[in-house]
Amino acid sequence: MVMALAKEIEMRKGEFQDEVVETIYFGGGTPSRLTIADLKLQLDSIYENYTVAQNPEITLEANPDDLSSDYLIELSKIGINRLSIGIQSFFEDDLKMMNRAHNSAEAKKCLQEATQYFDNISVDLIYGIPGMSNEKWLQNIEMALSFNVPHISSYALTVEPKTALHSFIQKGIIPQPEDEVAQEHFQILVDKLAEHDFIHYELSNFGKENYFSKNNSSYWLGKKYIGIGPSAHSYDGEQRGWNVSNNALYLKSISENKLPIETETLTKTDRYNEYIMTGLRTIWGVSLERIATEFGDTYLNYLNQQAAKYIEDNLLFVDENILRTTKKGKFLSDGIASDLFLLNLE
Repeated sequence: MVMALAKEIEMRKGEFQDEVVETIYFGGGTPSRLTIADLKLQLDSIYENYTVAQNPEITLEANPDDLSSDYLIELSKIGINRLSIGIQSFFEDDLKMMNRAHNSAEAKKCLQEATQYFDNISVDLIYGIPGMSNEKWLQNIEMALSFNVPHISSYALTVEPKTALHSFIQKGIIPQPEDEVAQEHFQILVDKLAEHDFIHYELSNFGKENYFSKNNSSYWLGKKYIGIGPSAHSYDGEQRGWNVSNNALYLKSISENKLPIETETLTKTDRYNEYIMTGLRTIWGVSLERIATEFGDTYLNYLNQQAAKYIEDNLLFVDENILRTTKKGKFLSDGIASDLFLLNLE
C-alpha cells in the first residue's frame, strides 16, 4: 500500500504541472501508524514530482498513543512541521465510551512531549458527549489551553452506525446525545477561546493569529487539491474526483498503471451551493459581489431573498457586501446554508 501511494503521487503529477504545492496533509485513517521510512517515501515522491513551496505546511494527523518521544523527533527531522492530535477528551470515562485506543494519561503525556519538538500543534476535542456537564467540558478546554497549543478543532459528537457507541445507545446503556447540550458546549467553547485570543475562523476551527490550518483553509476557499489513496477526494476547480474505497481494487488498479478514480463535473449550481456552504462556515463569509460576477443576478436575487429572514432573526448580517453568520447564527450555519441552496436551475 505504501508503495502504491507513492506511485499514485507520481502518476498524477500532470494534474499539478502549473501549480505550487503549498500544503501536504497526512490524514484519514491513522497515518501516525506509518513508520518514518513510509512517511519519508511519500514526501520524497512529492518533492521529486511536484513544485513544492519553500516552506510548505506539512501536517500529520496522529493518535496520542502513537507519539513517542523518538517518533516525534524523527517526524520533525523529515519535514513534518504541524501535528493534528486526536485527543477528543482528557477524561477516562469519555475515552472509554468513544472506544478510543489511548487513555487520559497518554493524552497529557503526548502533548507534554509534542510541544517540546513542535510549535504548530492542533488538538481535536469532542463536545456534546452524553452525561458531560458544562463544568467538565470547560475543564477539557482549559486542559488543552494549559499546553499552549495554538489551534483547536472541536466537533459535536456524532453517532455512526455499526459502532460500539451506537450499540450502547440502542441498548439504553448510554443516552442519545442532545442538540441543546451540544449548542451550550459550543457557546462555552467560543467564549472561552475568544478570551485566549483564538480566532474562530471556521465553524469547528479556532486558531491563534498565523496558526490557521493552511490545508483546510484551502478547501474552504475552493483551491485545487489532489487526494492520494483509497477513498481520497480531489478537486481541480471544475471537477470533483474520488478514488475507489476498496483497498484490494485500489492496489490492483495502481499495479496496472490505472488511476482508480471516478469524477463528476460540477454544474454552476453545484459550485454556488458549495460556495454558500463553505463561505458561511468561515470568517471570510460569502461575497455578494462574487455571486453576482461568477453566478449572475438570478443567483444573487435568490440568495438575497432566502437570506432576508435570517438577517431579520439576527442569524446573518451583511457587512461591506459580505454575507456572514452572526455569533448567534454560527452554530446553525450548516442548516442556514442548506436553506440558501439552489436546487432547480441546472
